[in-house]
Amino acid sequence: MRVRLVLGEALTGLRRNASMVISVVLVTFVSLTFVGAAILMQMQIVKMQGYWAERAQVAVFMCRDDSDATTCGDGVATEEQVAAVAERLEGPALDGVVRSVRFETRDEAYQNVLDLMGEDYASFITPEQLNETFWVNLVDPSQTDVITEGFTGVEGVEEVTDQMEYLDPLFSALTIATYIAVGIAGLMLVAAVLLIATTIRLSAYARRRELGIMRLVGASNRFIQTPFILEGVFAALLGSALASVAIWLGVRFGVQGYLTDQIDFVTTWIDASDALVVIPVIVGLGLVLAALSASFAIRRWLRT
Repeated sequence: MRVRLVLGEALTGLRRNASMVISVVLVTFVSLTFVGAAILMQMQIVKMQGYWAERAQVAVFMCRDDSDATTCGDGVATEEQVAAVAERLEGPALDGVVRSVRFETRDEAYQNVLDLMGEDYASFITPEQLNETFWVNLVDPSQTDVITEGFTGVEGVEEVTDQMEYLDPLFSALTIATYIAVGIAGLMLVAAVLLIATTIRLSAYARRRELGIMRLVGASNRFIQTPFILEGVFAALLGSALASVAIWLGVRFGVQGYLTDQIDFVTTWIDASDALVVIPVIVGLGLVLAALSASFAIRRWLRT
């Protein structure tokens, strides 16, 4: 009977403050959607970093005839210099660092360029303009400095580059976008918390006579506070449900249904299973913030 009475009081409060409740629902929906999007974006960044870190290579470019590096004083790298680099890469000193090594000749590099850019470039590029290259895969992708420091300055080596250096600006930009989304979500959550507190105070003011009577007949503070807390929780629950639906639809149709077909260089995308991990987080966050905000507001109002 007490449960039915408490729920009835909560529903009555929601009806009396319908416009404010709708505002709470919408603000909660938008803020939690931003929170979920930020979490999913960070999950996508981690997946992309893991994928490319496994495949990114360190390139050891041997000297060309027209190289101007100080290590290329004799022009194109000699067979002895190429053999020395190969021996070091495959030697026992780098056994725990290097996973695999692939040597690319000038002719192979030339054919790869034509395959990538088209046969029209055959009249502009010659094999002599390209480097012989050692493509190195590492056991631990974070140990690229070992190769860079070990082969920079070696005779016959023009340059040592890490492919991850070209991807780091992309990951940094995506991380900054995640921080921006988190910042916007934080502001929206603050707005949602303040709206919930305002809604509870207005609801309590509208029922001040009823509350006075309940106090006179000996109703406990917990019994009086519970319907108001439930009002905030119900409103936040609706907003959380809408945010959950928006996140699932965004992943299902926005990511899996559109981006996977439009962006070819990314092969690992977040999916519905990732959305199902995020949804409980945002629902729990919404309910906890709503309960705390409503509880604080009604307790403070009852003390006045």
